[in-house]
Amino acid sequence: MPAPAANILIVEDDLEIGDLVADVIRREGFNVVAARDAPTMDGLLTRLRPDLVILDLMLPGEDGLSICRRLRAQENYPILMLTAKGEEIDKVLGLEMGADDYLVKPFGSRELVARVRAMLRREARSTATLDRRLTFDAFTIDLDARRLELREAAAVTLTDVEFDLLACFVQRPRRVLTREQLFNWTRGRTLDPLDRTIDMNISRLRRKLEAANPGSSLITTVRNGGYLFTAHVKRVH
Repeated sequence: MPAPAANILIVEDDLEIGDLVADVIRREGFNVVAARDAPTMDGLLTRLRPDLVILDLMLPGEDGLSICRRLRAQENYPILMLTAKGEEIDKVLGLEMGADDYLVKPFGSRELVARVRAMLRREARSTATLDRRLTFDAFTIDLDARRLELREAAAVTLTDVEFDLLACFVQRPRRVLTREQLFNWTRGRTLDPLDRTIDMNISRLRRKLEAANPGSSLITTVRNGGYLFTAHVKRVH
């Protein structure tokens, strides 16, 4: 029996762009629901749980950054941010608020579909693996439940991309991993040399690990090499 089609929620106030995105996504066989503002989106979320949210940055009323932060606090929805701005600061803000990926308008249909499919594949892989719980430093990570805990008690909140990066590190400890490898494993596509999202997400992950357990320096930068996860990792039996 084929797997059910993924449900995609599009939040876009520009009717023309919203219809275009919806048409492209529907042609790929996905189910699509759309909202033009935050109140409409909230109403839809009372009736369905989308597999992916495509969220415009500039919206009337509550903007995309605020919505992104709220969605991340409520549920762990994968979020693809759409923005008409190309400045680095807007990309950084979107990622800081919890977006997993972004597209700068105007974008092509192929690029949109590629991003959506890559994000859905990552989500599917995260739920299709066998139960795996690992410990490192003062942390326990559950790769199935996608949960990171400090000393089996307090949960550490990570975005999808941050968790995916940490999962890459704990499964390959004490090995130098290049930016290209990490980008491919977590984002499902080839790294653009000018794209700094991996570095920004690793920086955020470092800060969260350090804040949870001060003094733990677990991810080091290897000059002209990439990143190294220095902790010893053990499987929980």
